[in-house]
Amino acid sequence: MRALLTVLAASVLAQPAAPDGVRIEYPLEGSVFPPDMEPPTLLFRDSSGAAVWQAKLAFASGAEPIADAVRGDTFQPGEIDPRCAAPTNRPPELPPEIAGARAWKPDAKLWETARLRAAGRPFTVSMEGLRDGRAVSRGAVSISFSKDPAGAPIFYRDVPLMPSELEKGVIKPLAPKLLPYIAWRLRYLDEPSSRVLLEGMHTCANCHSFSSDGKTLGLDLDGPHNDKGLYAIVAVRPRMSIRNEDVISWKQFRNQMERDKRIGFMSQVSPDGRYVVTATQVQYYVANFQDYRFLQVFYPTRGILAWYDRSSGKVHPLPGADDPRYVHSNAVWSPDGRYLVFSRAKAADSYPKGRKMAEYANDTNEVPIQYELYRIPFNGGAGGKAEPIAGASANGMSNSFPKVSPDGRWIVFVQSRNGQLMRPDGKLYIVPAAGGEARLMRCNTPLMNSWHSFSPNGRWMVFASKSRSPYTQLFLTHIDEDGNDSPAILIENSTAANRAANIPEFVNIPRGGMLAIDAPAAEFYRLYDLAYELGEKGRAPEAVAAWREALKLEPKDAKALNNLGGLLLKQGRLDEAVEYFRQALASDPDLVDAHNNMGLVLMQRGRLAEAQRHFRESLDAAPESAGARVNLGGVYLLQGRYAEAARLLREAEKLEPGNLTVLKNLAWILSTCPDGAVRNGAEALRLAARAAELAGGRDVVVLDALGAAYAELGRFPEAASAAGQAIALASSRNDQAALEALKARLRLYRSARPFREPRPGAPP
Repeated sequence: MRALLTVLAASVLAQPAAPDGVRIEYPLEGSVFPPDMEPPTLLFRDSSGAAVWQAKLAFASGAEPIADAVRGDTFQPGEIDPRCAAPTNRPPELPPEIAGARAWKPDAKLWETARLRAAGRPFTVSMEGLRDGRAVSRGAVSISFSKDPAGAPIFYRDVPLMPSELEKGVIKPLAPKLLPYIAWRLRYLDEPSSRVLLEGMHTCANCHSFSSDGKTLGLDLDGPHNDKGLYAIVAVRPRMSIRNEDVISWKQFRNQMERDKRIGFMSQVSPDGRYVVTATQVQYYVANFQDYRFLQVFYPTRGILAWYDRSSGKVHPLPGADDPRYVHSNAVWSPDGRYLVFSRAKAADSYPKGRKMAEYANDTNEVPIQYELYRIPFNGGAGGKAEPIAGASANGMSNSFPKVSPDGRWIVFVQSRNGQLMRPDGKLYIVPAAGGEARLMRCNTPLMNSWHSFSPNGRWMVFASKSRSPYTQLFLTHIDEDGNDSPAILIENSTAANRAANIPEFVNIPRGGMLAIDAPAAEFYRLYDLAYELGEKGRAPEAVAAWREALKLEPKDAKALNNLGGLLLKQGRLDEAVEYFRQALASDPDLVDAHNNMGLVLMQRGRLAEAQRHFRESLDAAPESAGARVNLGGVYLLQGRYAEAARLLREAEKLEPGNLTVLKNLAWILSTCPDGAVRNGAEALRLAARAAELAGGRDVVVLDALGAAYAELGRFPEAASAAGQAIALASSRNDQAALEALKARLRLYRSARPFREPRPGAPP
């Protein structure tokens, strides 16, 4: 930790002391300000002992100078959000170069007068210390106004830094109960503070992107059960609403990607808003810490690029960026949408056996991975050959988080020693879009430079840094047509001093284009999780009520309809359950669980042909599902199609060797089937014994199957013993229906006869 602490003491603001007493710490020499930005707070020190000061602005244009009396109050970090103070963080502390500095903030009228008198040329801001009316000290800095306005507001996330140890050894960046503290803000640079657009959500929203015209917002959104595979695509309006119908799931596209690795990571909306590119089939290296300053290491170690077409509703891997030997991530679009720039590295295991976990950011125990930037044609989704970008690859460093300038000439990216995202040593570099010499940008601060975004006119870039505070702040730099940038200037008052501002993005909208965002989808997810949790705890009446509340928000959500139907089915309310299953399938004809549940009801009612159709639909939709095979096998069994039932259950056992339901059902068929060609006592005993081991003697059906398997092999004393154990267990649970059948089978075993299931239609 010592090395990290040393870095944290550094500051963006240090510059040489003036020989005559005053040192201006901020802004730095050569800083450039947009004409549409509120006045900055100038910070200075004075070693002369002066009690009051005078600011003077002198203009190279020859215009009349401006003078202003300065009290020189000591600079303070800003207001505190008391909700975000915690034992795991500390109040903001200024770095040594700023702590104790004096402050002067010109009023808006003076700053506008200065802009007009500067007439596009540099001007000098000097600070004179006065004692008894005489100047005793002086320091100066030369700065300028750009002719280029920022011209657009900045959308960003505002988060508390409150790492939480939810249970011993399990640390999370933010406890679930604190998620409503996250806010999304919009900042016009000429206003003194930002507008809160969205807050109070009980789910986490993450990386976002806008189309170039500012008409479409894409936002990663966590869904029920902490589902990281959801993505909202919403039309930008003054008053926006994120509804469940605006949300897609990267997990829903069957037969297109591996079922257990579907997740969208750092997705990006195309310039025209039609496509979304994402990293999917992702595996990560994640380490969370209680050090709030850098509380997480997080980067992908495997993954491919995929693209979603909003017009067709389909997702496809991108050829040329889908090689599983590599990890592909951070894809961004060129301004014309013709190509993508992304980070690539050799794929690695996220948690190699025997490797110690990182204990802090930039710990040498992090899984080593260094990304290179590549460029690939999109070609309407056909992809092509990925080519490394010279200057941002093969340089012994990790190159990530590329952004292409709006004119298509430049790429700005982050370079660090290892990994990506929130790197303490992250530095911003600029390189020609076609490749070439990469230049270290002048705007870099000493500690973490990342999350950058170009203004729509390409002349300004916002980025995040921890140079002034562990609570991440937003900075701005001017970039001219030749890619030359200026020293960083702070976007003041982005949030409370003990909260972090991150993921900033310029948005190409007019003033008033975004006023508020509500997210009924997030409230629906909260109710969804509540209802599910109540059901898991056996609190069925409360769960039913919670599902009904959730469905008031999203009456056509197929999963919620199915889950409510499932609860009603367990309560024996079959008619009500069937109606909810029908509604679920009307909303989503491919919902596997709804087909299974409808099939179970139909099977109970003896409508086997209809049940078979639903179970077949379920299996077609989820060809790797063991449960679908068990259910379809149950129908075949009732139809007397014993060999087909056994075949399906054997397939299920191969898919899930430890599935207790599969083991006991297959053991039962192989022991008791009336068709001698299907029975297999030895296999049945192996399966039943494995099931008994897993159940630990606490499952009546497993003990019953074990007894039947012994009986099929002629081992009747052992069959009677297993049946006796099953009877004792059923008796302790007062399961009268099971007791009658078990006692009948025990009598068979005692008379050295195995049990046989009757054929369908045969008399009992």
